[in-house]
Amino acid sequence: MSAPETTAGRSPIHWIANQPYLLLSITAACWAGNAVVGKLAAGHIAPVTLSFLRWFFAFLIILPMSWRYVVQDWHAIRSRLGVMIVLSVTGIGAFNTMQYWSLEYTQAINTLLLQPAGPLFVAMWSLALFGVRLTAAQAFGILLSLVGVLVIIMHGDFLSLKEVEFNRGDLIFMFALLIFGLYSVLTARRPAIHGLSFVAFTFGCGAASLIPLFVWELYARPAMELNAPNLLTLFYVAVFPSTVAYLCFNRGVALIGANRAAPFFHLVPVFGTLMSIVFLGERPQLFHFIGFALVLAGVFVASRHPRTAAPDGATSR
Repeated sequence: MSAPETTAGRSPIHWIANQPYLLLSITAACWAGNAVVGKLAAGHIAPVTLSFLRWFFAFLIILPMSWRYVVQDWHAIRSRLGVMIVLSVTGIGAFNTMQYWSLEYTQAINTLLLQPAGPLFVAMWSLALFGVRLTAAQAFGILLSLVGVLVIIMHGDFLSLKEVEFNRGDLIFMFALLIFGLYSVLTARRPAIHGLSFVAFTFGCGAASLIPLFVWELYARPAMELNAPNLLTLFYVAVFPSTVAYLCFNRGVALIGANRAAPFFHLVPVFGTLMSIVFLGERPQLFHFIGFALVLAGVFVASRHPRTAAPDGATSR
């Protein structure tokens, strides 16, 4: 090995690029920060505006390193263009817009602790679209997690079901998770293309799908002010939960596989709850911990059989 190769092999970037657990932890931290920054942006940047600008700038960032693969894979993309458009609209456009919308009405902690319920919607869509039947263990896991979701949404108040008022933001986010479940299942129908081709197309197409709503929002709600906090917010969501997180996640999966990478998703609410306490002053309550524990227990039980797991590459935050 030559001296230059030895130096390159010992460079910090090269070392980080070969540490899958660090890469996947960085991914979880970036996605957790998205919820916190989205909450900080609520009331300052309208949800469609934030989502559109996030993916538009992320597309511009990723394009220089991906355009060669897009050109190379364009025939395969065109062969499954309908599926690719649906994936872009659901996983990129709709899910993230609804997440930011929900944060106008609920705490960041609530959305973070509800996120592990996402695989349950994957199981439901798998059954509805592809006839994948649930085992008794999987059905029990789904039921257990749904109880955990209800604990969080209802603030643990099961004694007054008739009087409890559901938080609009929690319900919006649950619907967002339902949409993301559809995206996750449909990724099994994506063409066999390079990962950078996939993210470049979905970033760009997802942003384009938001243009009509973005134009409507410019007339319906106050325009975003061009001040330092708002610009920093746009910088964060475009760079970290979009570009950096996807690059780290894809590299981490390439090193250890999707199955071993999946448990790192559960670090998202852990990192996010800590960030919410530090930066937002939110305080978790007992029902948060009980609900989160039930959701995780249900996901663990349901995911013991691979048929309920999300297809490889089904990621978006």
